[in-house]
Amino acid sequence: MLNTQLRRAIDPRHAKTMGTQDLRAEFLIEDLFLADTVQLVYSQYDRMIVGGALPASGPLTIDKVAETGTPSWLDRREVVLVNLGTAGVVQVRGASYALGRYDMLYLGMGAGPVTVSGPDARFYLLSAPAHQAIPDRLITIDQAKQVALGGRDTSNERIIYQFVHPAVMESCQIVMGMTKLATGSVWNTMPAHWHERRSEAYLYLDLPEDQTVLHLMGEPDETRHLIVRNQQAVLSPPWSIHCGAGTSSYSFIWAMAGDNLDYTDVDMVAMGDLA
Repeated sequence: MLNTQLRRAIDPRHAKTMGTQDLRAEFLIEDLFLADTVQLVYSQYDRMIVGGALPASGPLTIDKVAETGTPSWLDRREVVLVNLGTAGVVQVRGASYALGRYDMLYLGMGAGPVTVSGPDARFYLLSAPAHQAIPDRLITIDQAKQVALGGRDTSNERIIYQFVHPAVMESCQIVMGMTKLATGSVWNTMPAHWHERRSEAYLYLDLPEDQTVLHLMGEPDETRHLIVRNQQAVLSPPWSIHCGAGTSSYSFIWAMAGDNLDYTDVDMVAMGDLA
């Protein structure tokens, strides 16, 4: 089964008028993983597609997605699939890729139908428009570039795993990786930043079922928040900050799409300027 939801772009002036339920309806993706279903959210923020596929009873194939307007969904797109479960398999272009937990598979433009399988697999995916065909590539978590940041004194000791990133491989516009916080650390992406030239999506992971993340969004001088639970995603528009604090340690997958591939192209927000 394939379900697709359209999320239109929201102006920051409109966002300021929203209450809790409206903010959640526009920016939070709560149910990405349903048994034997491909769940896609087509966002007008840089035309990103955020999705989940849970092939519990058998293989699931993603091919035609009406919102893309093309015969097959990747005719003009690239995509990255991440396995959040145990062993999973992705079949595409006549090839088969085995993905362990947190491995990421990049598929370039024109890949055609994509079939995922594995009774214990759980696939998260992010797709964006592409302008050229780049070879498919599997990047295991051991092959990702690791960058250690933060510290215990600021409660944000963490390792950033860069998968689809200029330091590791070529892509058209997706930059994607994972951040794992150390035990006892709870803050992510603080000091906060935003990037007017790119949109982002966050998927929060490794949260116990009774714990949450307070995700901060909005313009720096008028922030809002979302309460996020395990394996829920947040759409972050270009005008919004994106940072958060959890009630326990956690991980998150971040993915960006937009005008460039410069991971450091951000507008920092001083701590004193947040309101």
